[in-house]
Amino acid sequence: MKKSLYLFITIVSFLSQNSIGQDVTLYQQFNGRYDYTAIGNTLNSLENGPFSLCTINTSSSAILNIPSNQTIVAAYLYWAGSGNGDFDISLNGLNIAAERTFSDALDSERVFFAAFADVTEQIITEGNTTYTISDFDLTSVIEPYCPTGTNFAGWAITIIYQDDNLPLNQVNIYDGLQSVPESLSIELNNLNVLDTTGAKIGFVAWEGDSALAVNEVLTINGNVIGNPPLNPTNNAFNGTNSFTGMSNLYNMDIDVYNIQNNISIGDDSAVIQLTSGQDFVMINNIITVLNSQLPDATITLNDFEIQCNSTEVYIEYTVYNNNATDILPSNTPIAFYVDNILITQSNTLNDIEINGEEFQSITFAIPENFTNNIELTVVIDDDGLGNSTVIEINEDNNFAIENIQLIESEPIITLENLLLCDEGFNSATFDLTTHLDELETEFNISSATFYTTLYDAENTIGEILFPDEFNNTSNPQTIILRTEETPCYQLFEFDISVENCPPHVPQGFSPNDDGYNDWFNIQGLYNIFENHELLIYNRYGTLIFKGNNNLKWDGKANVGLNNQGSIVPVGTYFYVLHLNDPNYKSLTGWVYLNN
Repeated sequence: MKKSLYLFITIVSFLSQNSIGQDVTLYQQFNGRYDYTAIGNTLNSLENGPFSLCTINTSSSAILNIPSNQTIVAAYLYWAGSGNGDFDISLNGLNIAAERTFSDALDSERVFFAAFADVTEQIITEGNTTYTISDFDLTSVIEPYCPTGTNFAGWAITIIYQDDNLPLNQVNIYDGLQSVPESLSIELNNLNVLDTTGAKIGFVAWEGDSALAVNEVLTINGNVIGNPPLNPTNNAFNGTNSFTGMSNLYNMDIDVYNIQNNISIGDDSAVIQLTSGQDFVMINNIITVLNSQLPDATITLNDFEIQCNSTEVYIEYTVYNNNATDILPSNTPIAFYVDNILITQSNTLNDIEINGEEFQSITFAIPENFTNNIELTVVIDDDGLGNSTVIEINEDNNFAIENIQLIESEPIITLENLLLCDEGFNSATFDLTTHLDELETEFNISSATFYTTLYDAENTIGEILFPDEFNNTSNPQTIILRTEETPCYQLFEFDISVENCPPHVPQGFSPNDDGYNDWFNIQGLYNIFENHELLIYNRYGTLIFKGNNNLKWDGKANVGLNNQGSIVPVGTYFYVLHLNDPNYKSLTGWVYLNN
């Protein structure tokens, strides 16, 4: 069980009204070889009080001078004062607008404000120099605050820097605006105390008075701490800057305290309280610096792919170990949840160095009992039961969420069937592409592929390569058409079939062996009306030939005792064609034979 770090800073005010404010909470965290310093100044010319001069400046300056081996990574400007607020000021002549604002009050007449702006870029650019806050003008509002000694204004810049000579630290920046009157309690979370060496805590506070020191005590785990002579143990907030040694920051404090002997390894939180018999103090910023050697696993979903009419999902993701102070070990588990139900698991493959990353991908299937709209949650450092296996700097940033829509095509659309006359053996040559005009007109589709089975169409195998010259292999036969010109492929279907069409009987032929028109060629008859019977009569009504699907009339007689096997004479002959098809009557007529 982790222990808690308790910092007791209690202020009991001489006022009984309830103040307002914003809870001090974690704003930013840095993990690595980091530490911080702070500069700032007051706009008060003297410490406030009922007998003090009622004046307020509109500008003041402070000098930043950090060693060359320290690299600035962040700089945060806080300013505060009496009244409802001046949120547009200048820093070295550049306009600064408040990005966040805070407010507090003793009563309806005595209200206070604080403001924040990220000035990292400017501080990095200008570096070590004198910084001047100007255009910070409370002169028109300050007078009503003077009789009760609550007239003040000031500013501070908190500067986070990197130094390769530092140990691996965790620097937490908390801010808000909390104050007494009677009792103030602030809980700081997201601490990781692995080593107490060099541990410290700092404050930016407003409206403290060096002359008021009635039972004003800062305690940590029951132990009174201080930084004498700058910060006596009975006067914690007394207008000083612990970094520069200044003691004339009237009604503001930039304080830092060594707490390595007052915390324990394993502490992960701090509870801060204030007591004072008289002084009124507002806490705007708290910073903790603690040794820390921990990884911080995070994960992002880079891309995903889903196939039409498939439950398989392909995921690309990256595991990071940014803002960390130790490697993330290999085999750190990764859990994949769909609608909060574990679907599959993976793990990191290698040790991931500080600020390193590892790219991976995975394919898995969504069970069929889920809807098409799913919420995919990927969690690094999760054993599949929601348990962490690696102690991290932050256990609350290990997941990524993506809403995924599985894609289904529309139901198969039926097109008009194609019908051709039988060209023999229940087969014909079809031009399947005739349906493309219909697709372009009705569905704005210009191309498609053709298949003979639904399976082939869904899996894009066995495509009909010459759809404009396709001979059916069954009668009827279903053709599947697939198009890719929609969000998901779309299937169409239609049947092709052949039928027996009426045969065409010629009016003559010439069986003279010249290779042209040598037999009684009734088109659309043979191999179509396979059970037909053909009877040929001469002009006397005598039957001279009887034929069928396997026996065609070539002008020779095959019936009767005379002239069998011989070419019959030139002349007109009569035929009776029994098609033996329930859909057609027998045909009769004449044909002229010319040798």
